[in-house]
Amino acid sequence: MKLITAIIKPFKLDEVREALSDIGIQGMTVTEVKGFGRQKGHTELYRGAEYTVDFLPKLRLELAVTDEQLELALETLCSAAHTGKIGDGKIFITSLEQVVRIRTGEQGEAAL
Repeated sequence: MKLITAIIKPFKLDEVREALSDIGIQGMTVTEVKGFGRQKGHTELYRGAEYTVDFLPKLRLELAVTDEQLELALETLCSAAHTGKIGDGKIFITSLEQVVRIRTGEQGEAAL
């Protein structure tokens, strides 16, 4: 089992959610976050004053998948979140040792 953590642009959420749903990924957690990578923020003009935005709004998606679902989930996530512009985001993969569904007590892949 793997945990996919993806940082994406906020306006891509619906497209990503629909694409993952189409391949059978049933659930995810979405968190609004702020950060920066290589783009290091940007400057904006507001009421005639220029100011720097150091941390850009992003979304953090977390989804647990089986080892068999991993490659398809990655391909789908990359294609749905892709804009081709700087700041598209990153995807991190970590191993899950154990998953437990609280309601039923199911463990492992059955709990996903």
